[in-house]
Parts: sequence; structure tokens; C-alpha cells
Amino acid sequence: MDIRRRSAKFIHTYMKCETTDTILKFALAVLVILAVIFALQTIFRTRELRSLTQKVNADQHYVLQVQSLYNDALAYSQKNPSPDLTRILQAVQAKPAAR
Repeated sequence: MDIRRRSAKFIHTYMKCETTDTILKFALAVLVILAVIFALQTIFRTRELRSLTQKVNADQHYVLQVQSLYNDALAYSQKNPSPDLTRILQAVQAKPAAR
């Protein structure tokens, strides 16, 4: 039994109509274009995510440094009381975090 002859007839019957062929080629072209667009979006958003992640890490590091400085100043103020330093620490402590 010749399998190739049967598959050739199968393809031939569906591709016989040029309208079907044109519609399938158009659909394929649209899908390829969409795949390229989505791939480019993924690349650009991944780069943006990496950039924002670096900024967040830098900001978190800055916040930790400021908190450490505040804690050191508070500990120093408890060992060596100073009215000026106490006033500054109270003013900083009273401010809520800006979000």
C-alpha cells in the first residue's frame, strides 16, 4: 500500500482552493507578527524589571543606612544627653514615613 499517494491526495484536496490557502497564509503571518511583538515586549519589560530591581535595592540600602544612623544617634543620645540632639531625634521620630 502506498502511503505517500494518500497523503498527497489529502494535501491536494485542501490546498486546491486558493481562498483557503490565502486565509491560512494570512493567519500564519498574523501569528508570526504577534509572536515577534510579544517577544520584543518580553525583552523590554525584562530590562525594565532589572533596572527597577537595582533601584529598589539601592533605595533599601539607603533606608538601612539612615535607620542605622538614627539608631546610633539614639544610642549616643542616651549615653551623652544633649538637648539639641534630643530635639532633632524627636523631630525625626515624629514624622510618618512618606509613601
